[in-house]
Amino acid sequence: MGCCSGRCMLILLCCVQLITAVERQVFDFLGYQWAPIMVNFFHIIMVILGLFGAVQYQSRYVVTYLLWMFVWIGWNVFVSCLYLDLGGLSKDSHILSLGVSSHSSWWKNNGPGCYSQSLPSDRWQDNQNPKLTTVLSCWVKYQYIEVLHCSMQLLVSVSPCRVSVNLVH
Repeated sequence: MGCCSGRCMLILLCCVQLITAVERQVFDFLGYQWAPIMVNFFHIIMVILGLFGAVQYQSRYVVTYLLWMFVWIGWNVFVSCLYLDLGGLSKDSHILSLGVSSHSSWWKNNGPGCYSQSLPSDRWQDNQNPKLTTVLSCWVKYQYIEVLHCSMQLLVSVSPCRVSVNLVH
């Protein structure tokens, strides 16, 4: 077994996917984005399954991981279209929070270089209510940060598909 075999590449790519998925999970938790939280959790489980399949030479697990990658790619394309308002989708809808709350992306108020101003209110003097905070300007709009996250996931997801197909045969 060489150092750059398909198996080693799959293990490396699974580890990178695991790191990026956990990072994305943290920011989805901060924004109370319930649909991405569930899908990211399932993705983490499937990446661990694929990692286990690569380490233990279990082609069934690698095939399951490969099939999940196609679903994961579709999910990331959907989220990208949602944040870019493509295909009749709107970033202002409550699809990602499953209609449970009115929260949106954490990056909306906390993006890089965001300057926000709190609106005056008697009830929320001690606590910072996100609904009473107006973001005046940001270096990068939050929807582009979310699309960048999806693009990174797509880039990392396409590579294991190529490696996995070679391992299964």
